[in-house]
Amino acid sequence: MRLYHVFEGTIAACEPLVRAIGYERLEKPVAVVERGIKGAMFDCQMCGQCALSSTGMSCPMNCPKNLRNGPCGGVRANMMCEVKPDMPCVWVKAWEGSQDLFGKASILDVQKPVDNQLKGKSSWLRVIREIRAKRDGKIAPAKATARGFASNTIR
Repeated sequence: MRLYHVFEGTIAACEPLVRAIGYERLEKPVAVVERGIKGAMFDCQMCGQCALSSTGMSCPMNCPKNLRNGPCGGVRANMMCEVKPDMPCVWVKAWEGSQDLFGKASILDVQKPVDNQLKGKSSWLRVIREIRAKRDGKIAPAKATARGFASNTIR
């Protein structure tokens, strides 16, 4: 997935320009472009917390149970979904896809629960913010949220 790493480096390089224009001002137009591109390529559901790089470019939000951390255990013998028998299991595809990525172990990373407040927002801009925050050492330490989940998500 050399293309992915080139893309990630490119959007990271755009951080000064994005910051100069303003994240909030760019949110809607970038989300529209992101929805078009990722929707066509990966059937992206725009959860705002993209995990494609960890799931072999298979969007976990397409799982009928919206599972973010692996299959439900109901995968059929033919590797099809137990809820939608005509659909391949998203997580079987994720595992296969992750074997082609450089960071194939990243599929083993535990994904945070979906924050529905981010639905429809650009995860590209969020990634740019995270890259900058890491570079500046400004990522807040994980903290408990009202739901009891650790969170250091940058919005």
